[in-house]
Amino acid sequence: MLVTLTDILKIAEARKIAIGSFNTPNLTSLKAILSAAEELGEPVIIMHAQVHEQMGLCRMDEIAPIMLMMAERATVPVCVHLDHGEDLDYVARGLELGFTSVMYDGSAGDTALNYANTSIAVSLAARYGASVEAEIGSMGARESGAGGSDESIYTDPEEAKHFVEETGIDALACAFGTAHGVYLKQPKLDFPRLERIKSLVSVPLVMHGGSGVSHEDYRRVIDLGIRKINYYTYMAKAGANAVAALADKTFFHDMEVAAIAGMKADVMGAMGVFTGRTLV
Repeated sequence: MLVTLTDILKIAEARKIAIGSFNTPNLTSLKAILSAAEELGEPVIIMHAQVHEQMGLCRMDEIAPIMLMMAERATVPVCVHLDHGEDLDYVARGLELGFTSVMYDGSAGDTALNYANTSIAVSLAARYGASVEAEIGSMGARESGAGGSDESIYTDPEEAKHFVEETGIDALACAFGTAHGVYLKQPKLDFPRLERIKSLVSVPLVMHGGSGVSHEDYRRVIDLGIRKINYYTYMAKAGANAVAALADKTFFHDMEVAAIAGMKADVMGAMGVFTGRTLV
């Protein structure tokens, strides 16, 4: 069933869990993620990221109708989310296509402009009954899956409070030590910073750069208020590893079936940690 980000994060808050949020740049990953969610009976967020279009993967207008159709037919709550929309025109196009949630990401640019454009995104989304996520601080590298970055601007808790109050967003992505892509070294998370942000901010908190974080750290950030975890890179690697393990790679359809199975297993593992099914 198709729901908004606000709706699905209410489930997360009621259960004190985090909802897994997975990029779906192709039909293969989309099948893997929704199959995992339905088998576990867990709500899920599927995402199209603007950067994936820039990488030559599915364009938004190609993948959005498929994402929405499959979400509507799913037996679990599914939010269809635009991840890291880098300009307002792209965000507006996503809303027109039917995304039930959008992220405007102006975190890498001028702070005043981030405030202004995020507020505009909130106004645009309101016309469609959609939710808005935005970011203050910066995780460094974008979600290309090609590699992480040591460059990160940690979210200032007082600034986070002001940003949420001024823009009216529904969820806040905050930087406290994670990064997008493959980690170059073990991430060191700033738990006191996250705890302070949670004490000041009235909306659900989002962790980007979720792949590669230890099970123990996942559980700790969830206990401190993280309700949405973005996850892609290690899922994509699991699909590639499953293909590489095939003894006979003659037919592409065999590779696709293997990739779906590999990604599904990885997603189920991640969901198990995010929801507390997997004990650590």
